[in-house]
Amino acid sequence: MGSRTLPATKVLAKEMMPLVDRPIIQHAVEEAIGVGIRELIFVTAETKEIIRAHFQRNAVLEKELALRGKQELLEVVRNIPPAGTNCRYVIQQEPLGLGHAVLCARDLVGDESFAVILPDDLIYHETRTCLQQMIEIYREKNASVVAVQNVPLEDTPKYGIVETVEDAVAGKKMKSVVEKPAPEEAPSTLAIVGRYIFTPGIMPLLETTPRGAGNEIQLTDAIAALIRKEDVYLCEFEGKRNDCGSILGYMKANVDYALRHDDTGPEFHAYLTELMGKQGTD
Repeated sequence: MGSRTLPATKVLAKEMMPLVDRPIIQHAVEEAIGVGIRELIFVTAETKEIIRAHFQRNAVLEKELALRGKQELLEVVRNIPPAGTNCRYVIQQEPLGLGHAVLCARDLVGDESFAVILPDDLIYHETRTCLQQMIEIYREKNASVVAVQNVPLEDTPKYGIVETVEDAVAGKKMKSVVEKPAPEEAPSTLAIVGRYIFTPGIMPLLETTPRGAGNEIQLTDAIAALIRKEDVYLCEFEGKRNDCGSILGYMKANVDYALRHDDTGPEFHAYLTELMGKQGTD
């Protein structure tokens, strides 16, 4: 619903808010494509037609860019997404939670393992994306993998928090998971963030998962059921995470990504240095 970013998201889908020179969701798509994924399923609300429009060809725009000789921009636009990428769309009719959103894609996913990326969570690593790190674990273990990050104890009510069991050979696995526990009840400070790889076993469990916290079908409840049937491994990823779901997080992400941008980074860095210098003398 984008409630944490209102009024900016009153009409504009939060996933389409610009992060430097491209919408937030395009960063997620590029992460998926970067590890070889070519089948993309977007689970969206009926009001978010703008997302579908962004990933479709725009013949009028392409013609204008060609006429004006803007070949570099033309190639950028034509490659959203790159050739060979298949984009499919599923409407989540009601905002019934992340578990329900994943379940909406069950017919398109079929009996396959699949990745889930939440665009709000941007995770940057210079050489190995979070999803790439997770796929390495998945290929080694042939099991579901969940991305986790240590958070301050006072922030545990914002996340699904995991209890772990560690095997010297097998690696760190999930023992249990609690949705948004109070700090005094949290089994750890390892929080689930917006990247998952699931085996097909998760879908039947989602189909029978009752509504939980917030009267929603919680993905963490289905994961809790999954770990009673098969191993679920954890990926304590390397990289920096930005939460774009809040205004402050979105602002921080724009600064971080602008500083890394090939074209604007150096000049933007100089501007920030000058700005902070002026503030220091005021």
